[in-house]
Amino acid sequence: MPKIITAHQRLEQAKELIQKARQLPTPPELGYRDLSFVAQVKNILRQARDLIKFIQYSPSLTPELKQETMNTLNEILKAEKEILHINTDSK
Repeated sequence: MPKIITAHQRLEQAKELIQKARQLPTPPELGYRDLSFVAQVKNILRQARDLIKFIQYSPSLTPELKQETMNTLNEILKAEKEILHINTDSK
């Protein structure tokens, strides 16, 4: 039977995955345009998002923990934009 992971542990694991994605070495030839690099980053950040995406809907958690969950979800989006150099202000 799998071990139950608390919301705090899920948040910590998600933050570790975000840090892992930030520390991936950028390929020297193509940089952030290398498809395997992009796939690795997106996979790691997807894992982080999947860990915490339902925490905010739990009725038994404190508002502070729910706010930390929202902040972590925003941090995942921000990390993806920073790592992959996605420019949303291109117009």
